[in-house]
Amino acid sequence: MSFFVFSATAFAGTQTQQSEQDSTNNAAIEQPSPNDTATTQLAGQPSGADSASDDTTRVAEKGAQADTTSQAAKADTASTGAGSAESEPAGVEKFSHYRNDIKRGERFFRGLLPHNNQQESCASCHNIMPSDTLNWNPSAMDIANKYLEKDFAEFKAVVMEPSGGKMAEVHNDYDFEDTDLKTVKAYLDDLSMRGPAPVKPTITRLLFFILLGLIITWALLEMIFFRKIKYKAIPLLIFLGVFGYQVKMIYEEGVRLGRSPGYEPTQPIKFSHKVHAGQNQIDCMYCHFTVEQSKSAGIPPTDLCLNCHSLVREGTRSGKFEIAKVIEASENEVPIEWVRIHDLPDHVFFSHAQHVNAGKLDCIECHGDVAEMDVIRQVEDLSMGWCIDCHRTKEVQFVENSFYESYETLHEQIKKGEIDKVTVDMIGGTDCMKCHY
Repeated sequence: MSFFVFSATAFAGTQTQQSEQDSTNNAAIEQPSPNDTATTQLAGQPSGADSASDDTTRVAEKGAQADTTSQAAKADTASTGAGSAESEPAGVEKFSHYRNDIKRGERFFRGLLPHNNQQESCASCHNIMPSDTLNWNPSAMDIANKYLEKDFAEFKAVVMEPSGGKMAEVHNDYDFEDTDLKTVKAYLDDLSMRGPAPVKPTITRLLFFILLGLIITWALLEMIFFRKIKYKAIPLLIFLGVFGYQVKMIYEEGVRLGRSPGYEPTQPIKFSHKVHAGQNQIDCMYCHFTVEQSKSAGIPPTDLCLNCHSLVREGTRSGKFEIAKVIEASENEVPIEWVRIHDLPDHVFFSHAQHVNAGKLDCIECHGDVAEMDVIRQVEDLSMGWCIDCHRTKEVQFVENSFYESYETLHEQIKKGEIDKVTVDMIGGTDCMKCHY
């Protein structure tokens, strides 16, 4: 009997603590209007009190049809219990947004709400998932990270009364209620704390490989046990053909482990080489100023960017958002973490100075036409075969090049007409120790 009394007492104490916690969470949510009151009290009500939701209040004010998707969100909230602890990121009490607020905010961001919406959705400009093309507008994650610690008033001012010319043009006709903007802010805060949904890997090639394995298994069983096919050569030919294709797939995947053609990672700032090197015709060596003297071409320091962007604070297509990242990094003395694209294995020696200064190679020969790229990608596979083929076929600018003055024998052969050109392999460019030492 004492055990049951103790259990009942502990259960009552737990319920009392949960009620106090729910009251604290409800008070932590900003309540600018009576419309929010019903939403913030939802977690503390039983499931039968769902009628006092944000949608019901909106119906009472506007006379519009009740939002059925919000009812599903309420059911999700009720299923988690009286409080919203499961929907809150661990250790973050400041942003105690309930799950239904976050879901409604995501629907507003995607343009699914309100039902009579005639404006462009937020997601049409600010992509939620990573894109393989340059979107000049900041992504949803960029916005979420920037305004996570900002209050609602500042977030509203940016959306409804933007200072930038590009954003002011796009947001000119926006008319959102505070209640709706609060749910969007809740969604973005949750997105910043939880991160984007993981991208599921494609397994089409893996499934095809497994299917080929099943065919091989059938062919072996047919030849050894079943023997139902009249012509014995048929399963043998199927086995050899499919097995050969599997070997080819394994070889291709193994080669890809060390090569990354087409690699174009997302950079911390949307820097367009097409704008800078193409339209504005900025020389590559202005930014990569160590390319003629160093092994590496170098990543431009932030202060070099400020040579222009101390004055140019807003782009015609990107607005202020991306350039502001450069200004903020400089003011806070925090380096911009650019992602390296062209990266050779550690056992390979490569010098930009040797190729650009001595060899007189142009950047486009290895990196592609970067002046036409918004997003830089790796064009060549950078394999050993690609390097050796270049060394065997590429003609060196041998005459009137001080670097090659010591090759007296080759100079004499050129003067006598014995040879008409010098390739890299003729001066030791294919020796193993030149690159692997």
